[in-house]
Amino acid sequence: MTTYGKIPEDVIEAVRRHHDIVETVGKYVHLSKQGKYMKGLCPFHSEKTPSFTVTPELQIFHCYGCGKSGNVIRFIEEREGYSFPEAVRVLAEEAGIPVTWAGAEGGKASEADSERSVLIEAHELSAKLYHYLLNNTAHGKAAKDYLRERGLSDKLIDHFMIGYAPEQWDTLSRFLENRKFDPVLMEKGGLLSAKHDGSGYVDRFRSRIIFPIWDRDGKVTAFAGRVIGDGQPKYLNSPETILFTKSRTLYNLHHARPAIRKRRQVVLFEGYMDIIKSWSAGVKNGVATMGTALTAEHCAILARAADEAVLCYDGDDAGQAAAMKSIPLLEGAGMRVMVSMLPKGKDPDEFISEYGPEAFMRETIDEPVSVTKFKLIYSRKNHILLKEEGRKNYLLEAAGIVAELDSAIEREIYLQELSREFEVPLEVLKQDCLNRHQELQKKKPQRDNNDISWNNGRNENRRKSGAPAVLPAYVHAERRLLHVMMRDRDIAQAVHDKLGDAFNVEDHAALAAYLYAFYAQGYDPDAGRFIAALHDERLERAAAAILLMDGDFPFNDDIMNADIQDIIKVPRLREIERKKEEIVQAERAGDHMLAAQMSIEIITLERQLKGRQDDRF
Repeated sequence: MTTYGKIPEDVIEAVRRHHDIVETVGKYVHLSKQGKYMKGLCPFHSEKTPSFTVTPELQIFHCYGCGKSGNVIRFIEEREGYSFPEAVRVLAEEAGIPVTWAGAEGGKASEADSERSVLIEAHELSAKLYHYLLNNTAHGKAAKDYLRERGLSDKLIDHFMIGYAPEQWDTLSRFLENRKFDPVLMEKGGLLSAKHDGSGYVDRFRSRIIFPIWDRDGKVTAFAGRVIGDGQPKYLNSPETILFTKSRTLYNLHHARPAIRKRRQVVLFEGYMDIIKSWSAGVKNGVATMGTALTAEHCAILARAADEAVLCYDGDDAGQAAAMKSIPLLEGAGMRVMVSMLPKGKDPDEFISEYGPEAFMRETIDEPVSVTKFKLIYSRKNHILLKEEGRKNYLLEAAGIVAELDSAIEREIYLQELSREFEVPLEVLKQDCLNRHQELQKKKPQRDNNDISWNNGRNENRRKSGAPAVLPAYVHAERRLLHVMMRDRDIAQAVHDKLGDAFNVEDHAALAAYLYAFYAQGYDPDAGRFIAALHDERLERAAAAILLMDGDFPFNDDIMNADIQDIIKVPRLREIERKKEEIVQAERAGDHMLAAQMSIEIITLERQLKGRQDDRF
């Protein structure tokens, strides 16, 4: 969806208050009451033991497994793959709350919303017209015969609302004109094209089989037209409009979404016919891009509903190259990737037509290969293995591919296969692969010591033994203070006066700053409203995790002051450690005067710490 301007805060707040989080989440997750919380299996990642918690009192959710957190609006964002404005709009429509827009662009937004509504209505009617023309006119008979020859049943044609645009230039334009649609807006929405001489408008799609394209809500927002026979271009898509953006649209997503959610897996295809034929074969979780390469935006949308992506692209060189480009995008979105292998030169549509749906499911969808295996297969075709130079170059490239794996066991398995096939000593391959793996590990960015992960169950900030990292005392002190501050305005004011936002953990400092501003606007403690005001997923997770801490700890002025002192002294302790390092360096350089000066400065800092001296008290 396209939005403009800014949604006023009172609208957001009305939406949040209208939708009880337990009721909303309960539509997607079976929740069981456990004390003051509601718990269930997380809808955002696969798990067997419930780690997903909803707090009715605070109107927030938090998963201790994957770290997802937030209020009811964030839940709908994550669950449905919406942007924030989209989630607010959908929830507002359910509640009957009118969405107005603030700021200078409010008028533009109202105009755009009006245009959106008109264009959606026009697209929905156009889809019905095209479908009628395919099924009930002489014009559509040849097109329908062609579709049947391609293996599409009448039921499948109806399910995907496939239609036909006749060769006349004015079939749709007259249809829309008779229903009083503005032709200028229809051209802007991609349904009509302006004549070259400026004398009027003609149909954009002519002599083509029409595939409606739906948005995530199941509304028709664009079309793809396929020529019958060998004409060019083979496919003609709607242009990008206020309804339709290729980089964010996935064909069949609204049909496939329930199956994707249930299986936590999505199958990616390249074409419309691949989707339709695979649907008939039993693949209900398949989507395709709009004649363009997969984008990071596509992957972000899919990652909200699936943990695994299976690439089922064409079996030719172009299809394999497209798969290679898609892999890092999907992995970057946090998804596990597998690849279905089709015979060279075959696409899914052709495979199903030639070998049948059972073979397609058995040999491709149900038996995908790992990314590593696919990369090794893809690499082989670039080398002439009958020649010594080709074998050497392939082995070097293969070792680099295997080195990307974190698991030593997986590396061993692939290296054993390479060793047997090419009769190269396993130890030689292992050493080369290990050297490459270690180099890759050195290049990985190191986490900031102050960066406390809220992704509990998947926490990266762990000891090598696998045990949770022991957090420093000052981190516990900061979390304890923030927990109480988000529930008590007076405590927050007291901490503000004595500490400000001088928290040591960056997320904590940001939360404190936002909280002071929140209270300064006159708000009372309200966890859901505060989280809604953050508009930052990372901070929302941090806030939710802190709010859901066990609050049965003692707290009074003495404890508050002790926590503040623990926080304040951290920079001084770090300064002492830094000066100790400087003493070592000075002594190595023979600069004993500098070392003595550093020692005096350390003594001063330690006295300050011991006496708990600070200008704030």
